Amino acid sequence: MKTFAVRLYGKHDLRLEEFELPEMQENEILAKVITDSVCMSTLKLVNQGEDHKKAPNDLKNNPVIIGHEFCGIIMDVGAKWSHKYQKGEKFVIQANLLLEDKPYSCPGYSYHDMGGDATYCIISDDVMRADCLIPYRGETFFAGSLVEPLSCVIGAIDSQYHIPLGTHTHEMGLKKGGNLLILGGTGPMGMLAIDYALHGEKKPKHIVITDHHQDKLDRAQSFLPSQNGVEVTYLNTKGVDDEVSLLQEVVDGQGYDDILVMSARKSAVSEASILAADDACIDFFAGPQDKNFMAEINFYDIHYSRTHYMGISGGTADDMRKAVRLIEDGTLDPSMIVTHVLGLNQAAYTTEHQKEIGGAKKVIYTHKKMDLTALSDISASSELGQILAKTKGVWSKQAEDYVLSHMPDID
Repeated sequence: MKTFAVRLYGKHDLRLEEFELPEMQENEILAKVITDSVCMSTLKLVNQGEDHKKAPNDLKNNPVIIGHEFCGIIMDVGAKWSHKYQKGEKFVIQANLLLEDKPYSCPGYSYHDMGGDATYCIISDDVMRADCLIPYRGETFFAGSLVEPLSCVIGAIDSQYHIPLGTHTHEMGLKKGGNLLILGGTGPMGMLAIDYALHGEKKPKHIVITDHHQDKLDRAQSFLPSQNGVEVTYLNTKGVDDEVSLLQEVVDGQGYDDILVMSARKSAVSEASILAADDACIDFFAGPQDKNFMAEINFYDIHYSRTHYMGISGGTADDMRKAVRLIEDGTLDPSMIVTHVLGLNQAAYTTEHQKEIGGAKKVIYTHKKMDLTALSDISASSELGQILAKTKGVWSKQAEDYVLSHMPDID
């Protein structure tokens, strides 16, 4: 079977190509990809090429299909897996396979014939033996593509921990009734984190979110205001002379029990260290590209105030299954983080220019030829604009169905 796919041949060498997939083997699965959402982690792969730990060492001769936040339909199943998967099922994939023999192999980073920026791909036996091919019964494909980023947030928040004084017991999750700070938290991952904290089993009493862009703060607040007994405060800290004092004042000097640092800035890490309450847990969620990234933190508090630090920004297969359940039952709706849609013809450009494009999540409809389009730029008088008006500009099943039925196919 022929496929169109965007493959990486080296640093900043992305190519949209048509090529023949190998014949599916008895331990593999043939998949039709419908959507993939663009992740900033893929930009790191494009920047680093073969220097990226998940990429093979011979990209020039063995290019990989990029994209790891994909959702699609199973087209054919090899005999080895026919007892577990069926033709016609929708699926999502947990990209962090965490295989003992291939610890860094991931769809969208490491495979010649498997990735999300493709019309069709061969799902490797590696995925199934890691139990990372997950059935998905949600009503939209784009929400399926957002399961992976949601699972990353679930993995981070569920990995927060606290140790009651006088014990060695790790109580997992956010501190119930505590203060949660999300530094740089109005991007797509930050918004998912707020949503999960508002609807999770252990709710804080107060969530404080900072950013330097008022439009992003306003957008996040419009979707995620105070609710469920949780106070939510959005703060624009751009130009603030003493950000630490401002953030301490917001919580009456109590400090923060849980802190997610979603901006790879040294100052943000140091601020988190100062703002930590006793027994606080700080997650450096933002992955820096600088391998020598260092920041000042308070080791006195590590010793005497039991401050914990970790760096978790990825989910497991179980986190992904939890994300699937939360989307399928309507507890969480990630559609709020979609700001752009596009066809496979624009996937390479969009991946490389995410920062300049701005916005939040960009959803690729892999079988379609479609210019990168901001939802806010869609004409209100167009048929698609009229569809979006029904949901106040939020991407929806009806909007997705329109794209799938009306936009030209990639050729």
